[in-house]
Amino acid sequence: MSALHEPVLRWYADHARDLPWRRPEATPWSVLVSEIMLQQTPVARVLPVHEAWLARWPTPAGLAAEPAGEAVRAWGRLGYPRRALRLHATAAALVERYAGQVPDSYEELLTLPGIGDYTAAAVASFAYGRRHVVLDTNVRRVLARAVSGVEFPPASVARAERDQASQLLPADDEEGTAPTWSVAVMELGALVCTASGPRCDDCPVADLCAWRAAGRPAYAGAPRRGQAWEGTDRQCRGRLLAVLRASPTPVQRSRLEAVWPDPAQRERCLAALVADGLAQAVGPRSYALPGPSSD
Repeated sequence: MSALHEPVLRWYADHARDLPWRRPEATPWSVLVSEIMLQQTPVARVLPVHEAWLARWPTPAGLAAEPAGEAVRAWGRLGYPRRALRLHATAAALVERYAGQVPDSYEELLTLPGIGDYTAAAVASFAYGRRHVVLDTNVRRVLARAVSGVEFPPASVARAERDQASQLLPADDEEGTAPTWSVAVMELGALVCTASGPRCDDCPVADLCAWRAAGRPAYAGAPRRGQAWEGTDRQCRGRLLAVLRASPTPVQRSRLEAVWPDPAQRERCLAALVADGLAQAVGPRSYALPGPSSD
């Protein structure tokens, strides 16, 4: 066992948040939905949407039976709404290939639409107790600081980083220590070893942290870019999509024109929504969320 294991696991046992997808009764579908929703989105924003989603669609079959546009509507303002389309496509694939059940193997999970390495490993680990390296932003930051002695990990996961995380992963056992370790490190990064304000005095492995021992040297890699919002195409797309989500019937172009003043940007973003499958033209001057024909 690494010297990091015992203090991190003990800290997690005392400080873990009570989240619905972590509870013993959580279904694999709940875990999968949470992992998609949590991508680039804070837990506080995900919680009410996850609850409403599972209440409406407690199984993949329920979601697959509805038009893709209903998934986009229920997604609300979580951002990056193409994730809603991927979840809808995943639900349809689960019904078609796996009798409506979420598979328990990493390899099978990877075959689902929009499911990459991280999500496949997370679902296999957290829903089924499998032993996989789970590298999200929080985990990578904790390991970069505690083990490598740098403030932030590189922009993309390198082989050396994955090998390091694999070596730290507890061995298989009947108690499921490996999945618990993964979620514990994730929680430590979310609550204590944060990106902008790490609370080293509250960290269970502060005395073992290579970054702290080195004097917390500043990040020396490529500039870390913040995400602009005001006036961007993302904001414009969000405004247009909000109008479509709010209406159960097709929306006239004039209503879309009213929410964004720049005509060139508005037309570009509207065309992008259609191209991405998040909207569809249903008449010469009207638009709606995707219907059954767009699934």
